[in-house]
Amino acid sequence: MSKLSFHKFFVAATATVLLVAAGEWAGGELRAEYGDVVINNYSDEAGMRPVIFPHWFHRIRYRCKVCHGDLGFKFEAGGNDINMLKIIDGELCGACHNGEIAWAVENCDVCHSAKPGTPTQVHESTLQKLIAPVDKTQGSQE
Repeated sequence: MSKLSFHKFFVAATATVLLVAAGEWAGGELRAEYGDVVINNYSDEAGMRPVIFPHWFHRIRYRCKVCHGDLGFKFEAGGNDINMLKIIDGELCGACHNGEIAWAVENCDVCHSAKPGTPTQVHESTLQKLIAPVDKTQGSQE
C-alpha cells in the first residue's frame, strides 16, 4: 500500500470513528462497553451522570504504569477518590485532561455520560459474572 493510499485510509477510518462517537454523544447517553470503568462515587449525589472511563481506549495509547504508577491510580474500580476539584487541580485525570494533552474539563458530557444510577464497576467484568452478589439478609438473626 502506498503512503498516499494509507493516508487516505487513515483519514477515512478516523473520520468514521469520530462520526460514530459524535452520534453517540449527540444521543446524550453512552453505553459502557466491556472493560470500561463506570465511576459513580459522587456523580449521582451531585446531580451529574456517572463517568464512563474507556479503559482500553487509554490502554492502547499508554502503558499501565503511566496511570497506575505515575499518576497513582489504584488497580480497583471505586478504589480512587476521584473528584472534580482534584481533576481541576491537575491531579489524576486532570494530569492529561488539561486542554493541552487532552480535552479540558469544560466538556462535562464527554465523561459524565452514563445512565444515572449506574454503580461504580468495571463493566461486564469477569469477576462480576463469577461471583454471586452477597445476600445481606441471609444469616441475620431476628
